Amino acid sequence: MKFKVEEITSVIKQEISQYKSELDVAEVGRVLEVGDGIARIHGLKNAMAMEVLEFANGAKGQVFNLEEDSIGAIIFGDAKGIKEGDEVRTTGELLSVPVGPEMVGRVVNPLGEPIDGGPAITASKRRAIEMIAPGIAGRQPVTVPLQTGIKAVDAMIPVGRGQRQLIIGDRKTGKTAVAVDAIINQKGSGVICVYVAIGQKESTVASLVEKLKAEGAMDYTIVVSAGSSDPAPLQFIAPYTGTAIAEEFMYEDGKDCLCVYDDLSKQAQAYRQVSLLLRRPPGREAYPGDVFYLHSRLLERSCRLSDEEGGGSITALPIIETLEGEVSAYIPTNVISITDGQIYLRPDLFFAGVRPAIDVGISVSRVGGNAQIKAMKSIAGMLRLDLAAFRDLEAFAQLGTDLDKATQQQLDRGYRMVELLKQPQYKPLTIEQQVISIYAGTSGLLDTVAPTDVLEFETKMHEYLKAKHAGLYSDVSEKKFDDTLKATIEKAVNAFKETYKK
Repeated sequence: MKFKVEEITSVIKQEISQYKSELDVAEVGRVLEVGDGIARIHGLKNAMAMEVLEFANGAKGQVFNLEEDSIGAIIFGDAKGIKEGDEVRTTGELLSVPVGPEMVGRVVNPLGEPIDGGPAITASKRRAIEMIAPGIAGRQPVTVPLQTGIKAVDAMIPVGRGQRQLIIGDRKTGKTAVAVDAIINQKGSGVICVYVAIGQKESTVASLVEKLKAEGAMDYTIVVSAGSSDPAPLQFIAPYTGTAIAEEFMYEDGKDCLCVYDDLSKQAQAYRQVSLLLRRPPGREAYPGDVFYLHSRLLERSCRLSDEEGGGSITALPIIETLEGEVSAYIPTNVISITDGQIYLRPDLFFAGVRPAIDVGISVSRVGGNAQIKAMKSIAGMLRLDLAAFRDLEAFAQLGTDLDKATQQQLDRGYRMVELLKQPQYKPLTIEQQVISIYAGTSGLLDTVAPTDVLEFETKMHEYLKAKHAGLYSDVSEKKFDDTLKATIEKAVNAFKETYKK
């Protein structure tokens, strides 16, 4: 069988066109020293800052320091398989993680790999973990409320979509509880939640995930976990990973997201660790000089986009742990100056049974009434001042002085308001329930109820109103909060009080 010359030529041409060079053009260096999650590498003279590196054992790393004759790199994952003299290759890429709806409901590590025992994540898109925050023109003012379901927060320290609200306090004062309640309260609101656990025990994160599943919150939540046993570089990048996952929903789908960073004190400590190991000059409290930039470039990515950009938002709830209530320490003051307000939790209130243990005096929201519905704005205005006045009166009353009738009445109402603002964990209330509860307290409807019975009274009151006056809740959110509506609420609550006494 003879072949024509044209046929042979066409086959050769096709083979040449389909031929792909197997030659791998990559810069290769060698490990000089390795340990404690960092490596010093020689020979990568064209490496870029923050570029991803690949080690001989398959582990990933990232360029951290660019020095004259070597580079300092941080290693993600297990560094035990890396030895002196091993090859290291540049990839020409920046660190990125898988993003998209496939991530929802999963627990992942800071590299976006699943750690919940579920199937592999088959996300079609990836996103760089470090992104430049939108400029002023790409943002709009925060005006839409993000309800946390916590009476004390939604009334006195409101959070809006696109706001950055710091949760600060000593350890074991209920900081995580406030953030988790806010996540549970987003059920049915269309808000995607990202919870970033930094340097926490794996058992703590596992129990939190189980609680979120039990409450149905994992249907719209992604958990990024860098445990206490994970290397410092993974704890350092975890918040950026969480933000990148949220940004995909904000930029591409125009959705509202809530990011909880629990907690940024541990991230700063992890960053300090790798910085000191790589010989970066230490500054105040041995933190490197750019530790402010560490948090500012993270939190500035939380905002409410302008309508031209899609109108999505990321609301940030960073958590900072203080030592002995030292709010003026280095890291707390840094983050306070970056955020739009703070919720300060006090240990003495927590141990006295006031939970959430919010200090009304120091806690503030710089967005304020702009992030509240009209009904809440009209009744909560005086609440903060009344509580502050009550605290002063309480201190005065302890001196044993005889008090006049008006002062005693103010004290009695203050005690009831403190009880009313207590709230069990994992029991968020709708904004309509909160408005009715707080109005009942501030208007004196609870003055005849014993302080110890206030929370029980409130629970049963809402059960009664749901059964007998269900339309009242929609009136609160939709109608003007005028004298007519106030009279309707008073009438309904007084009717309940009659049945409660019996």
